[in-house]
Parts: sequence; structure tokens; C-alpha cells
Amino acid sequence: MNAYSFFRYFHSGFRYIVIILVLLAIFQSLAGWLGKKPYTEGNRKVNLFALISAHTQFLLGLVLYFLSPFVRFGAGVMKDAEARYWTVEHIAMMLFAIVLITIGHSKSKKIALPEGKHRTIAIFYILALVVIAVAIIQSKRAFFGISH
Repeated sequence: MNAYSFFRYFHSGFRYIVIILVLLAIFQSLAGWLGKKPYTEGNRKVNLFALISAHTQFLLGLVLYFLSPFVRFGAGVMKDAEARYWTVEHIAMMLFAIVLITIGHSKSKKIALPEGKHRTIAIFYILALVVIAVAIIQSKRAFFGISH
């Protein structure tokens, strides 16, 4: 197994950890926001672990970006839909999702009221999850399973 294959499988499999943690953070924040529940240390940890896992996944993706045969630089990349997707669109969408998660987490830390903390996490993490889902769907690869 070469470095590209290793990082491709690792990146592909690690997405499940990210998706589970982001979904857990979203469900907890919606329950807290709509149920007017306190913001607990458990909430903070789930939100933080979702953030950390998303950042880790992005770093794995960056390594993969420079190893991938699908990423090309030069003339004609923007005219080739697959090369454009992997060279420009996928990384841009995932970076945008990471920025949303990071902003949501940062803003929630500065809010005093529990309802506001939960609402901020819910909104930003849901937006990020939508961007992530669209990016995975646009890859034309299976949403579930390990990508080959």
C-alpha cells in the first residue's frame, strides 16, 4: 500500500467519526436550544470533539490533496469536471465547512446564555453538515462505505 492509498482509506473512513460527532453536537444543541436546557460540560466536550475531528479530517484531506492523482494544476483543469472538482471544488467546500464549524464553536464560547450557545452550535454545525453532504454527493462516490 502506498501513501496515497493509505491516506485515501484513512480520510474516507475517518469521515464517519466526523459525521457522528457533528450529528451528536447538532442533536444535543437542538435539544438544548428548543428544550431550554443548561449548557453542560458534556455539551462543550462534544462540540469541541466535533471541531477537533473536523480539523483533523481537513488535515488528512490536505495531505491527500497533494498525493492524489485526481488533483492537477495547469491548463485545462477548469474544463475537466472531475479534475476541477478534486482540485478546486472539494477542498473549497470542505474549507468552508471547517470555517463554519470553527466560527460556530468560537461564537458559542462567547455567549453567556445557554440557549444562545446551543442555538449558535446548532445553526453553524447544521450549515457545515449540509456543505459536507453536498461535497460528498458531488464527488459521485458512495456516501456510505470506504471510497476506493
